[in-house]
Amino acid sequence: MAAVTAAVIAGAAIVGGGLVNANQARQAANGFANEAERKAWEIQKLEQSRQSIPNPYANFKDLSYLAKDLSGNMTNAFANLGVATQAAKMEAEEADISLANTLDMLKSTGSSAGGATALAQAALQSKKGVSASIEKQEADNERLKAEGAQKLQEAKMEEQRRIQNAQYQEGVRTQTAESEGIKFKFGEQESRDIAKLNRLSGQQAQAQANMAGAQNAQNAAYGSIFSGIGNIAGGFIGGGA
Repeated sequence: MAAVTAAVIAGAAIVGGGLVNANQARQAANGFANEAERKAWEIQKLEQSRQSIPNPYANFKDLSYLAKDLSGNMTNAFANLGVATQAAKMEAEEADISLANTLDMLKSTGSSAGGATALAQAALQSKKGVSASIEKQEADNERLKAEGAQKLQEAKMEEQRRIQNAQYQEGVRTQTAESEGIKFKFGEQESRDIAKLNRLSGQQAQAQANMAGAQNAQNAAYGSIFSGIGNIAGGFIGGGA
């Protein structure tokens, strides 16, 4: 009888311990299951709220309008150069006056016609030299003015080209910087989201592993319960024998 009582007590202890362990394992498994579900929900929420992929070049604009045709500003500074005729007119007038004055003088002095011709030719040569010098100066002045105008025009054209190029380069730089900023911002946020997803996935996997371990412990506890029940039954059977 004492052996039966001992077997029953031992079996009851095994059953009681198994029930406690099974209940604890069940609660732990439920807690880990809930944790895994929370992590799955957080992952789903994060994936749904992730940023859309931007087009970093969406704001690029056509800058070709900055490249203007400047050929309309070009002129030929030498196109209107004139011939210096004023000195030639002056030369003819002065030659006529000189010749008339010489003839008058010869008439008044009674000189011969040959002497008058010689004096007139000398006066004409003198006036020719003066007028040629004046005409050369006028032509040189016109040429120098044309050259100066041409250089000024070239300088203005070069400055316009420089400004256009600077505007274009600044436009390209600004647009490129903007696109690079968009890509940088997207990349940084994407890295953070991926890191968080990886962390949540790891936590979910750990919760699932813990749940599986708790379920195994629960099954083991159930096994011990059945074993304890078997011991009790064996004790009663043995005592009856």
